[in-house]
Amino acid sequence: MISRRRKLAAILLPALLAVCHAAGPASADVQSVRRGKAFAKANCAQCHSIDRTTRSPRRGAPPFRTLHKRYPVETLEDALGEGLSVGHPKMPEFRLDPDEIDDFINFLKSLE
Repeated sequence: MISRRRKLAAILLPALLAVCHAAGPASADVQSVRRGKAFAKANCAQCHSIDRTTRSPRRGAPPFRTLHKRYPVETLEDALGEGLSVGHPKMPEFRLDPDEIDDFINFLKSLE
């Protein structure tokens, strides 16, 4: 006869493992968002608002929290990899590697 402890362990162990496995990617996502935010703070915050409430320091620079209303932020992946530039001369061109692109996109998505 199986003891109560073994029955409980047989039920709880798979559930506990599933929770631990699910927590891994979420933790990685948090780190990715942090890295993306660090990039935005270092390279974008002088013109764009990179949070959920403040105005952009540069007039006309869209707050990052509104970008998803204009287009899906995932569409920036190619532009960030090939060299993002826009029509005004003050914005520097950025070319990110694939991991940096993922981090930056994850950060932008966190603002939605």
